[in-house]
Amino acid sequence: MSRLGKFCGAFALATTLLVNGGQVNAQDSSAAQGGGGPAVAAAAPAAGGGGDVAKGKELFTNNCQQCHNTSEVALVGPGLKGVRQRTPSADWLHKWIRNSSAVVASGDAYAVKIYNQYNKVQMSSFPNLTDKDIDGILDYIDSESAPKAAVAATPAGGAASGGTTTAAASSGPSELFTLVLVALLVVMLLVLGVLFVIVNILSKAVSPQAVGLDSTTPTVPLVQRLREGLTNTVSNSTVRSVAIWLFLFVATKMSIDGLYSIGIQQGYAPKQPIAYSHKLHAGQYKIDCNYCHTGVNKGKSATIPAANICMNCHGVIKKESPEIQKIYAAIENNQPIEWIRVHNLPDLAYFNHAQHVNVGNVQCQSCHGEIQKMEVVEQRSSLTMGWCIDCHRKTEVNTKDNAYYDKLVALHRKESREPLKVANIGGLECSKCHY
Repeated sequence: MSRLGKFCGAFALATTLLVNGGQVNAQDSSAAQGGGGPAVAAAAPAAGGGGDVAKGKELFTNNCQQCHNTSEVALVGPGLKGVRQRTPSADWLHKWIRNSSAVVASGDAYAVKIYNQYNKVQMSSFPNLTDKDIDGILDYIDSESAPKAAVAATPAGGAASGGTTTAAASSGPSELFTLVLVALLVVMLLVLGVLFVIVNILSKAVSPQAVGLDSTTPTVPLVQRLREGLTNTVSNSTVRSVAIWLFLFVATKMSIDGLYSIGIQQGYAPKQPIAYSHKLHAGQYKIDCNYCHTGVNKGKSATIPAANICMNCHGVIKKESPEIQKIYAAIENNQPIEWIRVHNLPDLAYFNHAQHVNVGNVQCQSCHGEIQKMEVVEQRSSLTMGWCIDCHRKTEVNTKDNAYYDKLVALHRKESREPLKVANIGGLECSKCHY
């Protein structure tokens, strides 16, 4: 498991154990939120440990937010409000997160109690996390739990007038809605006018006077006249030539388009062996893509998550679900889960995830679409060579605070005032992608 995965598992399990060690669970949190549960402790939060709240927020967002709320409301794990009050001491908490197994092995009564309470799940150690990093996360949790400043009261009379204005503004239809209705009315009138003109033309066409006959001359039925006109049109050599050339043009165009679409799977959304929802995990629970796809920052492939990554949460969460039981069956039978690949490049093309994500700071959504909104993963982009080249022509190189690009930027500025693009540093060379 990567350092990110270890840290997430370590901190998530630490806070879970510590909060539940104080007898706070999902049911208690829900009851407290509804007003029927135990009252929140009146004591003020413990003083912060001098951590960086901004960095703590970043660490929490990237590593903890997928399992925990900063409030009392439970998510995957319990809410973290007041977590400092549930530990023996700040020093104990630091030791626990760095090496929980050592704390348990020392015979610490509180640590042993929690360890046994949670089925003796061994939390991963993270010795490289500093006290300031941990304090920053805890300070951020305390800052989110602190009561927000009340909104300043509006002077007497102002509230009433403001409320009246708002109510009046929202009582009638918006200007856009009115314009849409007027536009629809105009379109309907135009359609009615056109229909009226067509009816008049047809009525004149079927009258005897339209063909120069008096009322005593027998008229030719409209269907017969239409049939004769169609026959004359088809027998016309010019019309037939135009039709043949038009058919050949359309057939050729469709054939060329079909040849160009060979191998393109845009819109491909196969049914997977396990119904995994990115909308739920990456969207609702905001689990970072890097947590599951551990190779995206350091290798060519983003990697398919192993079953043990799923078990970091589902060893406890929704174990009875039929879909989760499929993961248990794969582990027990020592068989891999046969996921169906959605995004697949031909073997002749080279693509490196680490180069784009870690160095180029390209977001996952740039190529994969809004993955956090997909119930079933779909290939949104064409992933063709033209699509890649177009991206290289338009994308600016992120050179900020990166000395590697200093000389390239200096050389580029001598020749152009335009920003440095990927195309300017060899992004259009054939050997970059074809080797």
